[in-house]
Amino acid sequence: MDIAQTLKDAVVAGDVPGAAAAAATADGKIFEGAAGDLAVDSVIWIASMTKAITGAAAMQMVERGKLSLDAPAADIVPEIATKEVLVGIEADGTVRTRPARRPITLRHLLTHTSGMGYDTWNADIARYVQTKGVPKPASREVLATPLLFDPGEHWEYSISIDWAGLMVEAASGMRLDRVLKENLFGPLGMPDTGFRIGPAMRPRKASVHVRAKEGGFTATDHELNQEPEVFMGGGALYSTVGDYLRFLQMILGNGALDGVQVLKPETVALMSLNSMGDVSCRPLKTQLPNRSTDMDFVDGMKWGLTFMINPTAFPGRRSAGSLAWGGLANSYYWIDPLRKVTGVWATQLLPFYDARAVAAFEEFERAVYAGL
Repeated sequence: MDIAQTLKDAVVAGDVPGAAAAAATADGKIFEGAAGDLAVDSVIWIASMTKAITGAAAMQMVERGKLSLDAPAADIVPEIATKEVLVGIEADGTVRTRPARRPITLRHLLTHTSGMGYDTWNADIARYVQTKGVPKPASREVLATPLLFDPGEHWEYSISIDWAGLMVEAASGMRLDRVLKENLFGPLGMPDTGFRIGPAMRPRKASVHVRAKEGGFTATDHELNQEPEVFMGGGALYSTVGDYLRFLQMILGNGALDGVQVLKPETVALMSLNSMGDVSCRPLKTQLPNRSTDMDFVDGMKWGLTFMINPTAFPGRRSAGSLAWGGLANSYYWIDPLRKVTGVWATQLLPFYDARAVAAFEEFERAVYAGL
């Protein structure tokens, strides 16, 4: 199966406006290519693929003794202690809450078991936002939503990793953009990754598209605030598939790439294991269909320290125990520790989990495994 052909086929079929992808084994890169309106060095909004990077930075702080996985997060970011569990919203807009039964920890944040949510997929958070008014993007107001349940009780995809980013800032004494550059992007050789679109990146920035009713795609002027109040560690990075592959190769290499060790092997091993106990992921129904479809693909999955883990193998694709996730504009990655292979595939298309885009990504993944 020709890996490059899967990208071309997806574009010709009208499944995606463009696709860029890269893959590697433990021995190094085995593929990099693109088709349609994307090039291999196109700068893309990787959205929630940011989460794994912020998680890695948090685990560096754990290694250094500056953060703890199981101590109250409020020891580091006191304002998180003000979050209470949502009881209800009255007809007059009165929000009723109660104190949480236990404190939120970094482990809760990294596994999305903190009790937080997203208005994109949770009806209660969506109603809360409508009641209180839509907050300014990339502001602390975005992070002020109430809890949906007591920490550790359930899984709910959430703004938790944005809070983990604030913990990294507090522990390091630096803004998150600088932490990531000094501790990950610089050492790993990822010059095209950052919250801000630098001058060298600007000419290569790809447009985010939506499907046109008459067929084809319409480009939007989507771009995140370049001078945000808060650097959102849960979804605000821009990158290239080549840069992101280097991060994935580091995880595949037990924390090292090209002789540079940024995480201890035992830390990567811990990040790769189920860290939510008996809790399992559950489907989420979209509240904003222009932003995402239903997240039913997570049902029964487990969560490591910022990675989704599939308990069973996907035939012709990744092994059981592989790590994966994606980004809102239909970018996806996986890391297979058993077969020692990793890959990243991206388009720039909303809403998330577009069926045709997902099928194209899965075809790419099958082609990578067929060539091993």
